[in-house]
Amino acid sequence: MNLQRKRRANSRSRRRRRLALNRRQMGLVVEVLAAATLGANLVDRRIWVQNRAHGRLFWAANVEHYSDETFRSHFRMCRATFDRLAEQLRPLVERQDTTFRRAIPYRERVGIVIWWLATPTEYRTLANMFGIAISTLCVLTRQVVSALLNHQFFQRYISLPQGDRLDRVIEGFSRKGFPQCAGAIDGTHLPIIGPSNNKADYHNRKGWYSIILQAVVDHKYRFTDVYAGWPGRTHDARVFAHSDLPILADRNNGLLFSRDKNAIINGIDIPVCLIGDPAYPLKPWLMKEFVHNANLTSAQRNFNKTLSSARVVVENAFGRLKGRWRRLMKRNDVTVGFSSEVIAACCLLHNFCEIHKEQYNEEWDEMKRCKPNLL
Repeated sequence: MNLQRKRRANSRSRRRRRLALNRRQMGLVVEVLAAATLGANLVDRRIWVQNRAHGRLFWAANVEHYSDETFRSHFRMCRATFDRLAEQLRPLVERQDTTFRRAIPYRERVGIVIWWLATPTEYRTLANMFGIAISTLCVLTRQVVSALLNHQFFQRYISLPQGDRLDRVIEGFSRKGFPQCAGAIDGTHLPIIGPSNNKADYHNRKGWYSIILQAVVDHKYRFTDVYAGWPGRTHDARVFAHSDLPILADRNNGLLFSRDKNAIINGIDIPVCLIGDPAYPLKPWLMKEFVHNANLTSAQRNFNKTLSSARVVVENAFGRLKGRWRRLMKRNDVTVGFSSEVIAACCLLHNFCEIHKEQYNEEWDEMKRCKPNLL
């Protein structure tokens, strides 16, 4: 009996010692955490961040000292326009410093992604240049592209014209010889790496894998509506049928634009319309050329010539888009879904440059002339 009491007493004693030791250890952990949290600012932890000092200095030591011409060649816009863009995106892309690491400044975040969009540079090369991990670059591209596609921000730069803006667009096309026109519509193919699923659907008639961008363009080469993502083998008419334009027209009693903008021409009530090539269906709000050229009257041939001359703005806009943002001319090593987002983001940036009257350099056309499937 005495032996059992002694064993129980020893067991209780050991438990008390263990509890006391645990309390001392917990107290020490709390003190260390408190010191790390309250003690100050940022702690450099090599265990968390690989040393890429040579690249991290690239922005401050090189980019910030570029001449205006060099800056425009890399970012497709002057420094003042870039700063304006970065400031507008700041609430959407800026991140806070933590005790583990310093966040990449918002201007640098935007700049890295703009550089990525403006060149066919590989992820690895660009990440090494700016001193960040490839995974970080992937995250940055998605963050900035997502910010550009933020609904309010996107609508600010890409939307169908209304009110006074619509009047200016109609006037612009009238000067080109085509009245009551609010934009030209067309489609273009942009290269991708053939996806693993339904690969044949993306193989276009030109012999390479692509997705289609359908766009409406005003008289100043600015996109007013974009719709991207359909496989390259799809016909333009089918892409159009599944876009938002027919839906918007149905909701507006069969017209895409307000009836208040209709005009009486030669005694006929003419609604505001878009103009397109023969691949598109004829609608009250969408005009296209007469077909069967051999049997056309002189008036019909003149109509075709005038429409074709006015419609060239959309082809020019596509050319400027691809020349400015060369990423679109490369078979992107991103998913098909993200490729569509990248295309829409580039369309917005194109408008941003056009609105701020950024000069388009003809030398950018050289890369555009290369076959996309060879890049």
